[in-house]
Amino acid sequence: MKFGIIGAGMIGNFHAKAITDMTGGTLHSVLSTRLEAAEKLTSEYGGTAYDNLDAFLADEELDIITVATPSGAHLDCTLAALRAGKHAIVEKPLEVTLERIDQLITASKESGKTLAAILNRRFHPGMDAFKKAADENRFGTLASASAYIKWYRDQAYYDSAAWRGTWALDGGGALMNQSIHTVDALIYLAGPVKSVQATTACLAHERIEVEDHCVAMIEFESGARGVIEASTCTWSKDGHPARVQLSGTEGSVFLADESFEIWDFKNEQPEDAEIKSTLMKGQEAGLGANDPTAINTYQHQRNFEEVVTAIAEGREPSTSATEARKSVELITAIYRSAQNNGEKITF
Repeated sequence: MKFGIIGAGMIGNFHAKAITDMTGGTLHSVLSTRLEAAEKLTSEYGGTAYDNLDAFLADEELDIITVATPSGAHLDCTLAALRAGKHAIVEKPLEVTLERIDQLITASKESGKTLAAILNRRFHPGMDAFKKAADENRFGTLASASAYIKWYRDQAYYDSAAWRGTWALDGGGALMNQSIHTVDALIYLAGPVKSVQATTACLAHERIEVEDHCVAMIEFESGARGVIEASTCTWSKDGHPARVQLSGTEGSVFLADESFEIWDFKNEQPEDAEIKSTLMKGQEAGLGANDPTAINTYQHQRNFEEVVTAIAEGREPSTSATEARKSVELITAIYRSAQNNGEKITF
């Protein structure tokens, strides 16, 4: 399939690299409001540069677009692409409100074109093993399910672009921007949420509208309890990994980025020895914890390949818009609780 990228900044560069490396897709075009930025990207990876959305979408050879604009600017360009007969893969979050996401889902159904999200932290061997264990009920009665994203962004990060740290275009702070992939992973593994209570604060940054620290208490429909802690003011030399931790009456698994700190089950299976020998954590730095440019692209590559395969097979991709909606629903409920003095929000 021939891909076009909307947005030529840091994330657009990630997309270009992932598309170049993937099976089943090639980079065909790049759109940016700054033509020079699009031309810089196409000079490195190939394709045609555009600065006009209508001309970009009028290209009959273009099959599928990826959206790499600021979070709160996903709606209009994605709607236009779907209505122009293009499939769409949109960066996290799919959009910053449920109302906008539902508009996109409706447009996808009306156009008959696939709308998918980038949920790239689902695509690595550690997550594959973790999901298999969860689906096979190896934890017994799940008691605890938590996520910890103790990252760091300096003031210069927020000052580098006017949209950063705004409700309109970031959709939130440490939770919506930096932590949404880990929140998605938690729901993916532990299942639906029943209720949430939360508190947020801006502790270490100036001139931003949103939180840089959040703590939420979660009750899952399974009965498990847990915590989501999200921050952009927790410094460390190498950066803390994003962690997802599940524990129950028959096992515990603690995932740190792409490898395990704990893989421990009462009833061991043959695959456990290989997991312990190949996927346990060493001393790796946190992926993107202190430096957003340090995030690798192979998870994006696998995400893109999954969507292309799903389109070819006539099915919904595993990163469908419906899946992507779940994390935004939880995050917006956390914000609503925090804005109402920790009120318990029930789903």
